[in-house]
Amino acid sequence: MNKQRKTPYTLMTGLLAAVVALASPAALAEVESYKIDDEHFSLTFEVNHLGYASVIGMFLEARGEFDYDAEARDVPSGKVVVQSESVFSNHEKRDEHLRKDDFLHASKYPEITFEVTDFEATGDNTGNLTGDLTLLGKTRPVTLDVTLNKAAEYPIGHEEYTLGISASTTIKRSDWGMTYALDPLLVGDEVYLRFEFEAIQQNGGFF
Repeated sequence: MNKQRKTPYTLMTGLLAAVVALASPAALAEVESYKIDDEHFSLTFEVNHLGYASVIGMFLEARGEFDYDAEARDVPSGKVVVQSESVFSNHEKRDEHLRKDDFLHASKYPEITFEVTDFEATGDNTGNLTGDLTLLGKTRPVTLDVTLNKAAEYPIGHEEYTLGISASTTIKRSDWGMTYALDPLLVGDEVYLRFEFEAIQQNGGFF
């Protein structure tokens, strides 16, 4: 009985089929690009003042985008850029001081950036997102607790597939060289950061 001769083409086809059959769903999942909706993006900060109460403020101008693999529950890349000048704490003189070199030094460092370096899922809709935070010209790693609140087509307006996300972390401002009012202690070193935003899937990739 003659055996059928296998050509290089049939060998390659069989090899590819085997690879596809053995690949995990995560390996075959499609990574999607998302842009943070600037109409639904809040970045707040909270820091203690003289031990009496916390001052709560926010940044009014920011933009961001990231890649997300829903099957693998992974965030392979992403970046958020915040405008230092946009700091707001509902007190004009305090905000002017925050923009000066005692704190944000916005004239020299107009942007605060966060770039994703790693993501670890901790539950079905939670994870630890690690990235490099650059503030006052210094870059240090920061890990945020992240919760995916909702993932669905938007019911109104743009009607695109949208993620709703909450994230938070606590940093020490002194780690970035922001030491004003620490000795004597007038303004706390620990700063609680909270992000709330919606991100829209980009069919054509990042803007």
